This record gives sequence, structure tokens and C-alpha cells, in this order.
Amino acid sequence: MVSSSSSLTPVMKDGECRSWSELPYVLTSSILRRLDYTDILVNAQRVCRSWRRVCKDPAMWSKIDLRDLGKFRYLVKTLCRHILDLSQGGLVELDMWYIGPDSLLDYIAYRSSNLRSLKLDLISMITTDGLTEALGKLPLLEELELSRYTLSGDSLKVVGQSCPKLKTLKLHSLEIRPPGYGNDDDALAIAETMHGLRFLLLFGNCLTKVGLNAILDNCLDLEHLDLRLCFNFKLVGDLEKRCSERIKVLRRPFDSPDCPYDEREIHADISDDEVPFVPDVNSYGVFESDSDYSDSD
Repeated sequence: MVSSSSSLTPVMKDGECRSWSELPYVLTSSILRRLDYTDILVNAQRVCRSWRRVCKDPAMWSKIDLRDLGKFRYLVKTLCRHILDLSQGGLVELDMWYIGPDSLLDYIAYRSSNLRSLKLDLISMITTDGLTEALGKLPLLEELELSRYTLSGDSLKVVGQSCPKLKTLKLHSLEIRPPGYGNDDDALAIAETMHGLRFLLLFGNCLTKVGLNAILDNCLDLEHLDLRLCFNFKLVGDLEKRCSERIKVLRRPFDSPDCPYDEREIHADISDDEVPFVPDVNSYGVFESDSDYSDSD
């Protein structure tokens, strides 16, 4: 943890004491990137003017992972807005969970039209219309991953039409259904509008062999296909042969699911009484005037 109130500890070079503030910009940037986002926003940027310049550089905020915030996970919305503002439209990769409401997602789309990769988990607070509308504003998107959320076939069509550069699509179903609930809406929407896909994950999807054949017919660049927990077709005979010949990496319905949520340690069932104390970023006056800082602090 960086302390904003402590002085800059000198470092030795060629027998001489030098201030941390005198380190080359690239080295300072490399060091600060190893801090978590709350430490950068609340503490590091307050140490001195040179550190503050690095913290405000949009290049610092081009790739952001807001999943593993520990006790600060309840600041995700506040942090996300700050980071979006700091990136100045330069954000290209965003990975976050427990997002909401629609207004935050709309702000992400508004401030990050250059976004290439978007991964969202545990997003039940977002409406389908809100998510569809936001994705429609990201024409450069190449990778989309949605976990614990279901988009309708019509919404997937809008995504495919709005994101012509999409190469990777990962959909982790909110609810895994047993055989007998076949529905090809998702698969047909993908086949109709996402011809450039190379990587497709349909974890627990309800597609049948009709939908799978449509994907194979229309997504001719597809190399990686993950069909784990898709139980409404049998991958045998001609269908199995076709997949094996066409797809370089194939995950079959009964392959080990390797639950994709364990590593995220999400605790969405914590009651309000159990929510730990976290600081209010706004109360720290994030990024005040440059005149408030000096390299001698």
C-alpha cells in the first residue's frame, strides 16, 4: 500500500541519493501498474506531481480488470467511472463483474467506443435492452464474454450486426438445463450475423443439431468450439465427423465443465449487514489541481 502522507523515500544510484520522483517515466509507470486500482486512485496519485502525471496518463488505463477487488468490490461502479474518464476513450480491454445498472453500461459504451474486449460476469442487474443497446455502440469489439446472463436470439443478432469485427464470443448460460429444452434461437442468430468468429463458447446452451449445423455452415473461420453442457444433440456420426474435420479445438458436451466461476470467488449472497467498510473514493478528492502537489512533498 502506498501512503499519500509519507515522503518520497530516496533511492541509491552511483552512491548518490535520488528521489523516487526522479525515476524515468517508463520505470515509474511499470511500478505503478503493479498496484491495485484503489491504491493508485486514492494514494499513489497523491504522492507527488510526477507520480500524478503518470497516474493520469490514459495509457495507464487501456486494459482494466475489475474482477478481483477483494473487499473493495463494492466500489466497482465508482472505480469504473473514474477509470473511464481517465482513459479518455483509450480503453481497449475491460473485465468486470457485478455490473449495474444500465446507466453504468451505457456510460462504458459512451466513453469507450474503441473497446476491443469486453467481459462481464454476474450481470443480472442489467436489462436485456440495456445490454443490447450498449453493445450496439461498440463497433470495434472483437471479443465478448458474458457469464451468468442470457441474451435472446434477437439481441445476439443486433450484437452481430453492430460488431462486425467480433472474433471471440463466450456465453456462459445462467441456468444449465437438462435435455428436452432445445432452442436454436441463439445458434441461428450467431450463424446469421457472426460469420467472422474464430472462437465460440456456448457453455450450457440449448442448441440442437440444427443450430450446430447452421453455425458450421456459416462460421467458416471457426477454429475453437466449446459445447460443454450442451445436451440437446448427440455429437455422433456425420455431425461428429464434421466437427472434428472443421474445428481445431473441440470441447464436447460431456467434457469436464471446469466451472468458470470458482476462480472469481464471487460472494453475491452477502447481506447488507456483512458488507465491510470501504472508503468513499470521492471523499479523497481524486485528482485535485496540480497546484496541490509538489515533488518535494
